[in-house]
Amino acid sequence: MLEKLFKLSEKNTNVSTEVRAGFTTFLAMMYIVPVNAGIMSLTGMPFDALITATAVVTIIATILNGFWSNTPVAMSVGMGLNAYFTFGLVKGMGIPWQTALGIVMISGLIFLVLSFTKFRVWVLESVPVDIRRAISAGIGAFIAFIGLQGMKIIVNNDAVLVGLGNLHDPHVLLGIFGFVVAAIMYAYRVKGAFIFSIIITSIVAWVFGLAKLPDGIVSLPASMSPIVFKFDLMSALTLSLIPVIITFLITDMFDTIGTLAGIGMRAGLFKDGSKELQKTLEADAAATVIGAALGTSTTTSFIESAAGVEEGGRTGLTAVVTGLLFITTLFFLPIYKAIPENAIYPILVMVGVLMFSELKNIDFKDTTIAVSAFVTIILMPLTYSITLGLSAGFVLYLILAAFRKEFDKINIGTITLAIIGLMAFIFH
Repeated sequence: MLEKLFKLSEKNTNVSTEVRAGFTTFLAMMYIVPVNAGIMSLTGMPFDALITATAVVTIIATILNGFWSNTPVAMSVGMGLNAYFTFGLVKGMGIPWQTALGIVMISGLIFLVLSFTKFRVWVLESVPVDIRRAISAGIGAFIAFIGLQGMKIIVNNDAVLVGLGNLHDPHVLLGIFGFVVAAIMYAYRVKGAFIFSIIITSIVAWVFGLAKLPDGIVSLPASMSPIVFKFDLMSALTLSLIPVIITFLITDMFDTIGTLAGIGMRAGLFKDGSKELQKTLEADAAATVIGAALGTSTTTSFIESAAGVEEGGRTGLTAVVTGLLFITTLFFLPIYKAIPENAIYPILVMVGVLMFSELKNIDFKDTTIAVSAFVTIILMPLTYSITLGLSAGFVLYLILAAFRKEFDKINIGTITLAIIGLMAFIFH
């Protein structure tokens, strides 16, 4: 039955290989459950409910994609946009989390509708690949900055805005330890490097009395009722929030396509750019709508799926196995609640490092690209806003291309995105 359903022979794989690949992907991305709950709970949303919601949306989205697209791609709440949801919208702009969920829902619905059109191709043709890389690097810098602040390595300094934290503080040293452990384990390609780093750092914190020991190991899943279906669409439908909605839409689209391109190259998928890619994009968009309904920020395809691909995963059975394994995370709430913040924040910095690595592929010899990319990247962490960084990049790109008479770089798409970007500053 599985052979026929997932076309295993056609993909040169078998059940045991797919199960092993699914387990590998699960280990690689298991960290998202406590990390996402830790980030989004800073908005005032209940941590317990977020643990359950994150696990549930991961289960649904990943299994949905496994059956719908038959690709080994797992999905969960996207790193970067969850940080923007918390620190950019709720804490930065003072938007209630219910309204922020409404923004995610609207962007997800738009993405879902557009997934069945040629809009994706139009956007890809409109935005230079180097600007897309700059967006990824900028988000990396943004969440790394948040991680460093959370670890209190970077602190407020009234004289120069920011400064170095107290390196004699044991909690700060714990964060540094966690980051070093995560970096070393990732460098040695340890499967599940991030979740193992969280476990090791937490154990050190418990041993040295820097965090309370867990009250237990397992428990029944917490109720999602405080956050499920709490999105506020009417508050999100205001003119000033249109650039934010567009930011979520475009960032999710670029993130998904970039992730799928990377996984596709390793797995030999999406060769014709076609049906499998299209169906995965549809599942990704549907997952964001489901996530917003359940109380999480934007859901996207996870690059950690590449770990399963390296183990030989080639079909949706890998994703289904990963999704089923995430059911176990529903029952570890006592452990998740005992994880100290400085075991979580180092993972944000490491994810930032991985996203920032896109910088190496940008053509800085092209002045128009160089200036636009730099401004996009630098403004995201400095303004605490992905929207403003992305918007400034689009506006500058159009202005420079026009003044340098590089009319081959200008099209309806770049003009439209620049106008939307300008709105972000007008209504800021």
